[in-house]
Amino acid sequence: MRWEDVYVRSCAIWLPPVMPAEQAVADGLVEPEIVRRAQVTGVTVADRSAPDMAVEAAREAMARSGCGAGDVSLLLHASSYYQGHDMWAPASYVQRRAVGGDFPAMELRQTSNGGMASLEMAAAHLVGTGGTAALLTTADRFALPGIDRWRSDEGTVLADGATALVLARGSGFARLRSLVLLGEPELERLHRGDDPFALAPLSARTPLSVGETTKAYLASPEGQRSVVLMAARQRESVARALAEAETDLAGVDWFVLPHFGRRRLDVNYTRRMGIDPARTLWSWSRGVGHLGAGDQFAGLTRLVESGAVRPGERCLLLGVGGGFTWSAAVVEILDVPDWRG
Repeated sequence: MRWEDVYVRSCAIWLPPVMPAEQAVADGLVEPEIVRRAQVTGVTVADRSAPDMAVEAAREAMARSGCGAGDVSLLLHASSYYQGHDMWAPASYVQRRAVGGDFPAMELRQTSNGGMASLEMAAAHLVGTGGTAALLTTADRFALPGIDRWRSDEGTVLADGATALVLARGSGFARLRSLVLLGEPELERLHRGDDPFALAPLSARTPLSVGETTKAYLASPEGQRSVVLMAARQRESVARALAEAETDLAGVDWFVLPHFGRRRLDVNYTRRMGIDPARTLWSWSRGVGHLGAGDQFAGLTRLVESGAVRPGERCLLLGVGGGFTWSAAVVEILDVPDWRG
């Protein structure tokens, strides 16, 4: 969809210290071959909860935006993994600790596409209600015994951290020109495999293994068609977002991609789409890891804080999440915020 009068007022990242890949190998946390294939140099590892990290990112984004609690009419918190308590509302915790107010705070669980999904929901909310601003947060902490950041999702190293973004009407440092989300429910079994429905989390296996369910699905006739379906939906989401923004791939200055390992990144994005890695954030993301629902917000923040992006440049934010869903958004930089690092 093409959006009018929807802007990114601010964004922020909160990342814990990086564990170098060499240290992880020396400590026996991961095999050298996994690091070699992914070509990662490190991963962020936290000793704080995911919601607490989200609070830090939200506070920074709100301070940068110049907005107060009275300007915000919606908070959306997206995550991929366990948030620290059972049958609990982490979005309300983030709201209470970071901004307050009496507006609704809701959680999105759309795996790695949660941040992008929240972007569309917030844009629709602002346009539909005439609200001033929405606060979006993402946060995850991937830790044993429930999940193995190095091995649970082959080809991707799972990172701890949080992001936040204030979406607003009226003005901002960047304009949301277009945003497209597509779904293909035929692929939902890829993360379910042949496992029976369980009565409690992690009943099938601990730690969680996306690889096991994927292998079971790919061995089936429907699974063998999945690669074609995935490529088609990704192409469609990108083509529609570019068309609605009245541009093309040549008109994109920066590609903000999921923080996958190098092989998965090449197969799904850079090689498939003919993207020069120098126009991505690979040199940075390989030392951070996959931030669950937050890679796109993190990438946009990094471009601004590092001074890499310039007014007039266009960024194409791309995402994918289990289920499956694909997202593509064109964001145009209007000016350089005074909070640039």
